[in-house]
Amino acid sequence: MPTQHSRPTIRIPGTTSHTLAPRAGRGGEGTLRYLKAGTGAPLVLLHTVRTQAEHFRLLVPLIADHYTVHALDLPGMGYSEIVPGASYDEPAMRAGVERLLTELDLHDVTLVGESMGAVLALTTAADLPERVRRVVAVNAYDFRDGIARSSLLARVVVSGALMPGVGKLIAGVEPKPALRAILHGGLGDKSALRADYVDELLQVGRRPGYPAVARAVYQALPSLIAARSRYPEVKAPVHLVYGENDWSRPSDREANKQLLPAADFTQVPKAGHFIALERPDVLAGLLNAAA
Repeated sequence: MPTQHSRPTIRIPGTTSHTLAPRAGRGGEGTLRYLKAGTGAPLVLLHTVRTQAEHFRLLVPLIADHYTVHALDLPGMGYSEIVPGASYDEPAMRAGVERLLTELDLHDVTLVGESMGAVLALTTAADLPERVRRVVAVNAYDFRDGIARSSLLARVVVSGALMPGVGKLIAGVEPKPALRAILHGGLGDKSALRADYVDELLQVGRRPGYPAVARAVYQALPSLIAARSRYPEVKAPVHLVYGENDWSRPSDREANKQLLPAADFTQVPKAGHFIALERPDVLAGLLNAAA
């Protein structure tokens, strides 16, 4: 069974793996793992719910000639340390992102987040305006029901994981067909979900303590909705990107455009929630044009 020190089976060409040492405070902040690649101004990639830095495996090589890329495993996820009893609400996860920026002393940063990562990119920019140059928020996960809009199976899994008592058991059971089906629900192009990526996520899901992390993340999803109140504080230029078939509704997207009236807006035709998996070329084009 994989341990805290397991290593990913997926390799992204040109990347090296690094860690931030643990530190005291905020419930005991553990080691954070991140991947680094490329040269140029710093760019930080923040992944979705239930994924990890390898979520950006196709995007990183497309932008590494223009940026020094840092792809973070958010606290407790991927191969970052699982700290018993740690919080996984939005402020706690944001603290992990801010550790990366401050401990590496990054400035002029482009923050790129997808789903949950999009929310964290925006709130981090609100907290650290002196360090953030630009935010690209892809399919921001800041609306009710979230992943439950993916499919009936997703609704069953998430609601089951949140149930008192049996929720811990359900969160610890993750059959491969179920995970694949849930991820397919976030893709316009189902072929974009590679088998080795599913296997990688399943390996992470078997880490001791990970089911508790998954359950805590689901429980904390309302904090992502609450974080929308921070969006008007963002001073950096923002680009909102949505897949045409994202889980968000047109009203959700319009609400964010109202909160961020100066933001650029792009809708990717036929794409779903995981644009980094199915249309990394679109994201790379947006990012490289602004490098």
